[in-house]
Amino acid sequence: MPLRIVLLIVLATVGRLSAEPLGEYWDTAEEEAKYYKIVEVPIPDGMAMEAGSFEIMPDNRLAIGTRRGDIYLVSGAFDENPNTRYERFASGLDEILGMSYRDNAFYITQQTEVTRITDANGDGRADRFETLSDVWGFRNYHEFAFGSKLDKDGNIWVALCLSESYRSKVPFRGWCLKVTPDGKTVPVCSGIRSPCGIGPNEHGVMFYAESQGPWNGSCSLKVLEPGGFMGHPISFNWYELAGNVGPKPIEPNTRSRLLTERQRVKELVPYAVVFPYIKMGRSISGFMVDRTSGKFGPFENQIFIGDFSLSVVMRATTEKVNGVWQGACYPFREGLATGLLACQFTPQGDLLVGGTNRGWPVRGPRAFAMQRLDWTGEVPFEIKQINALPGGFLVTFTKPVDRAIATNPKSYGLTTYTHIYQQGYGSPEVDHTTPHVVDAVVSTDGLRVRLKIDGLVQGHIHDFDLQPIRSAEGMKLVHVNAYYTLNEIPRE
Repeated sequence: MPLRIVLLIVLATVGRLSAEPLGEYWDTAEEEAKYYKIVEVPIPDGMAMEAGSFEIMPDNRLAIGTRRGDIYLVSGAFDENPNTRYERFASGLDEILGMSYRDNAFYITQQTEVTRITDANGDGRADRFETLSDVWGFRNYHEFAFGSKLDKDGNIWVALCLSESYRSKVPFRGWCLKVTPDGKTVPVCSGIRSPCGIGPNEHGVMFYAESQGPWNGSCSLKVLEPGGFMGHPISFNWYELAGNVGPKPIEPNTRSRLLTERQRVKELVPYAVVFPYIKMGRSISGFMVDRTSGKFGPFENQIFIGDFSLSVVMRATTEKVNGVWQGACYPFREGLATGLLACQFTPQGDLLVGGTNRGWPVRGPRAFAMQRLDWTGEVPFEIKQINALPGGFLVTFTKPVDRAIATNPKSYGLTTYTHIYQQGYGSPEVDHTTPHVVDAVVSTDGLRVRLKIDGLVQGHIHDFDLQPIRSAEGMKLVHVNAYYTLNEIPRE
């Protein structure tokens, strides 16, 4: 029996993930290792390094903000064979889940506030802590606060978890707030449930990572639309404190569909990229765009995102169609050692990941770890990107395809489904359809295939299975699946 099926049976049987190794997830770890090797970043014996955020210092040291409230400065983490040296810069903070460095100061997001931290006397230790904003409430350990890096205007965007995961008991729980350089706090949008990552997409627009749960049928990337409603209405009670965002939206109907409720609730922002549950993650987390100019392989300007529960890294791409954000997600690399919270591209173009298993069980066997994904220089044959077209999709590959196979419409498996938009926890995949590829046209360079499709469904995830496709050299795809969230069908 395939190991992925065993994993799904375990999940269905016990309703949770075990911390014991459960085998491969996509059954591709051995193949993935040919292209992206895992490099251990050593942690000193006896140090519990639960990384919640990373930053690159001007002197090329690595800064780590931890869940235990410390900031460490690390030398040697980016070397080909890391030989690390750790210095503690600050301590006594609380769940550092966002960090930037600019103009000789750290800007960190912790549970209760955004803080500016400096070393005034130059001894290598923090000695000045300034609160920039603490306007939100805090009462429960699960009221996490995730902060972006500083945007171009010096703002930090903060996504706030609900109280106890289900309620909004204190101000702005379930909201996104923007903290300006002078400490002014601006409410952005409501309706957040349980974020675990926030930052710009590849187009520079601020997004956040949302977890499956009430009013969220699966994990997703969502755009933080000013004045928007992200989907969970329990935080509506704080509109009275947020006069700048407009009136409170009407309540969504439970056991509906997101596309249906978009017509009723004008502020409702659809999920830009849905990560089908278990197929593509269980608790998606920190993400970052590849700006390495090709140092990390053929995926420049794409989003790389971790998953806490399944210890995997995935890719995503987004685009705006008819004024609405949407896009696709793709498998990338499994086999990481712990639950992933944070990721960061290094100056050398490698992807650093880290996290912990504290709080929830994860597939990775370690309590905490830091690892790097280093590109070996060999280009994998992958689905690089999928874009929506009027009446179909454009599929781009990392290598030229075998034309005889790629021009055959039967080479493309495609199903669609959506989720129930409901107050209850999560959702099964529902409303399945089977569109048909009626034509496939390969570009002159063999890298792109234009698919004409009968049966596109607005509001559905379009689930691609390209197992028959081969490269011009006869290679199989490393990953045969991709998932496009079709909020809008492009107009002719």
